[in-house]
Amino acid sequence: MNKNGPIGIFDSGIGGATVLKEIIKILPNETYIYYSDSKNNPYGDKTDQEIVALCENIVEFFIKENCKAIVIACNTASAKAVQYLRKRYYHIPFIAIEPAYKMVYDYAYNESTLVLATKGTIESEKFNLLYHTYDNHKTILLPCVGLADVIEEGNKEKIKQYVKHHLELYTGKVKNVVLGCTHYPLIIEEIKEVLGDVQFFNGAPYLANHLKEVLQEKDLINNEKQDTTIQFIDSSNSEQKKNRFFELIKEK
Repeated sequence: MNKNGPIGIFDSGIGGATVLKEIIKILPNETYIYYSDSKNNPYGDKTDQEIVALCENIVEFFIKENCKAIVIACNTASAKAVQYLRKRYYHIPFIAIEPAYKMVYDYAYNESTLVLATKGTIESEKFNLLYHTYDNHKTILLPCVGLADVIEEGNKEKIKQYVKHHLELYTGKVKNVVLGCTHYPLIIEEIKEVLGDVQFFNGAPYLANHLKEVLQEKDLINNEKQDTTIQFIDSSNSEQKKNRFFELIKEK
């Protein structure tokens, strides 16, 4: 692997921008290729075989681009495909996002917890192993069918309606909220409006640290000072997605 090679990051849409922002904070001298598979979004309602096939196509593209590491910024893809990808492409490191449920165990074990994730993530073997290992017995698992799509669309009114309709039942009943999809950190304020003063758990900062550790271990970090460069690719060739993605990257 070439330490000057890019890092590939993919998601079923632009939600993985929340992951990339955390990575850039601690790896500012790298080159990134971000692949938004909006043509096939959402992943959450697809079969395991379909998800693996989609991921494999993206990985093949990254390999042709000489990526030195691949980040799976989609919780559903991580849950359904990462084991296969690591075996199939054993020569390249994969760093995969997962819902930050262990953080609840570590930092807020006794508090009532709401896990928000796609149906695919919640039903996956990988998440269920995580959940049953760290279950605080005060946890509600809520499959948020269609929420990533609504966030991807960017219609604020639709987002508020969705959140109010699906989360109002838990107002005043939960203290922790696990954001089990990379799209969900984009609507923290809308969630707060409904649930009030809750504590959020997001796996993105921990993924970023893990990526740095893996690259250090393999001597793949680019230490030459340079501006962060990001190549954005969207499978549906949407200029709107591209513009919104870079807006999200620039937001503080």
